[in-house]
Amino acid sequence: MNRREGEGCPRRNADAVQDRDASANPSSPVIAAFKVFQQELDTKHDKYERLVKISRDVTIESKRTIFLLHRVTSVPNAEDILNEADVKLDAVRQKIGQIAEELRGEDIFQFHRAFTAGIQEYVEAVSFLHYIRHRSLISLEEINARLVFMRTEKVEPEGSAEAVQPGGQVLTFQVTPSDYLLGVADLTGELMRMCISSVGNGDIDTPFQLSQFLRQIHDGFSYIGNTGPYEVSKKLHTLRQSLGKVEDACYALRVRGSEIPKHMLADVFSSRTTLLDPEEGVV
Repeated sequence: MNRREGEGCPRRNADAVQDRDASANPSSPVIAAFKVFQQELDTKHDKYERLVKISRDVTIESKRTIFLLHRVTSVPNAEDILNEADVKLDAVRQKIGQIAEELRGEDIFQFHRAFTAGIQEYVEAVSFLHYIRHRSLISLEEINARLVFMRTEKVEPEGSAEAVQPGGQVLTFQVTPSDYLLGVADLTGELMRMCISSVGNGDIDTPFQLSQFLRQIHDGFSYIGNTGPYEVSKKLHTLRQSLGKVEDACYALRVRGSEIPKHMLADVFSSRTTLLDPEEGVV
């Protein structure tokens, strides 16, 4: 039988493969090595899927915290909202502790894509809370300082059914600089929405503070340029849009704020921001 005839008989080829597998020596070192590889790959894929699920929970809870923080502009006592946000972020940090447990003894960059979205959303939420309280940008070191976890493990001594508690084990999770930058870039969109809410509630001072703060963030990202991660350059366009909308609101407040009633400022601001072409951004 020539090669052409063999290629035309897939059933015969499949039977040949089954016969070869059946005749393979299970004690062969090659077969044993590939079984080890199979177990390692299965373990890695299972861990990756668990990290994706935890990251999804982190993203959901962080978004809920951000939605909660947007209420500070419309309530008389903002401290209650901030305390509730602290509680929610503590729960998010416990989820990140589960990520740290999964990554114990592993190379973080092998699984980075599985949880980077959740970490970016957490950075956005915690930096938003920090800005509302302190009117400043939280640093990467401050974020990582709160991602230290204590884990205790039960060990059963030989000959005894009772478990004892040994010394706790410290686990740390380090947010990468790229995740920090991407989270801060997303923060600018939330600050722009906060500006809209402030104007709607008659607060004409917050938009000017936000405008100055966004300019500083924009200048910082401009220094990075093309040397940073690829995703930063993509989000820089959105950052410029947010800055342009806030500056446009400040312009309207400065020029026409004295002649427009406070309860109409939000409508004027909304109508002006729609005039900004989303494809052009800000030069």
